Amino acid sequence: MADAPKRRRSGGRAANAAKRQTAEINQMPWRIPVNTDRPTEPLFEDGVQAIHDGAMRILEDIGIEFLNEEAIELFKQAGCTVNGTNVRMGRDWVMEMVAKAPEQFDITPRNPDRKITMGGKHILFGNVSSPPNYFDLEIGKKVSGNRKQCADLLRLTQHFNCIHFAGGYPVEPVDVHASVRHLDVVFDKLVIGDKVVHAYSLGKERVEDVMEMVRISGGWTDEEFQASPKMYTNINSTSPLKHDVPMIDGCLRCVRKGQAVVVTPFTLAGAMAPVTMAGAVTLSIAEALSAIALFQYVRPGAACVIGTFTSNVDMKSGAPAFGTPEYMRATQMTGQMARFYGLPMRSSGVCAANVPDGQAMWETSNSLWAAVQSGTNMVYHAAGWLEGGLIASPEKFVMDCEVIQMIQRYMEPQITATAPEDIAVDAIKEVGPNGHFFGIQHTQDRYEEAFYSPFVSDWRNFEAWELSGAVWTAERAHGVFKEIINTFEEPPMDAALRSKLEDFVARRKSEGGAPTDF
Repeated sequence: MADAPKRRRSGGRAANAAKRQTAEINQMPWRIPVNTDRPTEPLFEDGVQAIHDGAMRILEDIGIEFLNEEAIELFKQAGCTVNGTNVRMGRDWVMEMVAKAPEQFDITPRNPDRKITMGGKHILFGNVSSPPNYFDLEIGKKVSGNRKQCADLLRLTQHFNCIHFAGGYPVEPVDVHASVRHLDVVFDKLVIGDKVVHAYSLGKERVEDVMEMVRISGGWTDEEFQASPKMYTNINSTSPLKHDVPMIDGCLRCVRKGQAVVVTPFTLAGAMAPVTMAGAVTLSIAEALSAIALFQYVRPGAACVIGTFTSNVDMKSGAPAFGTPEYMRATQMTGQMARFYGLPMRSSGVCAANVPDGQAMWETSNSLWAAVQSGTNMVYHAAGWLEGGLIASPEKFVMDCEVIQMIQRYMEPQITATAPEDIAVDAIKEVGPNGHFFGIQHTQDRYEEAFYSPFVSDWRNFEAWELSGAVWTAERAHGVFKEIINTFEEPPMDAALRSKLEDFVARRKSEGGAPTDF
């Protein structure tokens, strides 16, 4: 147990907490939140122009390395300056291409009721993606991920209405061979859940397999699948100044079939980017726009999102740091730049903490609120992330969902409504200077939905909390996790479509899946 003294860190204690967790899990209904706040904009107009000019100078004078041969040929066709793998591109061409990208678009999964809208003032939250390791209170230590743990995290992804899309593998199931891992995990994603899913751009076989599996799951023809986004891929540049072979290949395959792409440079100030946050953001913008311009050249109007993963390193150890003041400002600055270019934006809910403790929650809360402040549209890794992305934790997932629900509640317009019944002058007159508001009709008519109701937080005083077992926060979260897993029911799926999906997985496995080095 992360917050508690050592004696509380046993698996037995966590198991007992799970048995005591009998209260109903309160959650908000499914909906796409709208961020009504004005974005925080730390840059003045001349600052936006300075970063834009810096990014354009990088693209024009320094260039970006594209290791993908097809991309190189496409840039040559477009009239860019190509020298080996180095590509330089004029700002006028870049801005012409980027202007073709839509400011807003929808992604529709197999369940059309789970359609999500990317862009505008919408803000979407997704699960943790890609950690190689797993930690929960019963195990009590960091272990390599497996398929069961991955599936349990997918069940949390499906259960929580505040999680709108599924990212990559919520934990890497290393017990499944890498050649067929994508087949098993995406199958689990599509039958355990009915939300928007993701494909890794790690070789043509994985991308093509996932697109076909998503198409099968929705019962779409090829034409219907390609008519509008049904899924997405997310790639990272290899900072500084480089895009690798498989990720660009995967994005090209996705945009040609009408699917969405997210381009997210991973720029750590002081290591992979300049130590100044303005310099790190400028590098990130240049790397992202170079790829987005390419995708728009290939398919004008392709659904593209510009991502930010700009943070700093701990200059004492070199380890990545997240949820820092610098991370927050970099996210806000990138939000300004995304609006300048008319692109939807992705950021992340991240932390450097190793266990689900106080540090984990303040760093993640900083990251999540930076997403709100920046006008982010897509929040990756919003629930379940630990150790800089090396650990996935179900307790942390549940705790993060409490914060996300609070953020969604914060955005509800009724909180700031100012109709006469909200101003409540008559109620104030009725109570006067010597009464209270508990029993009056105005309160009785509204109290059930007046305030946020938590499912993990414990609002009782110390004595009441102690009498009920003195269960610490992460232990309560473990109980919620166990309750969800023990009562989980898969969403409905047409039996014929499921059978086709099973047949496809079996066939691709017999063919060897995706090539690997081992």
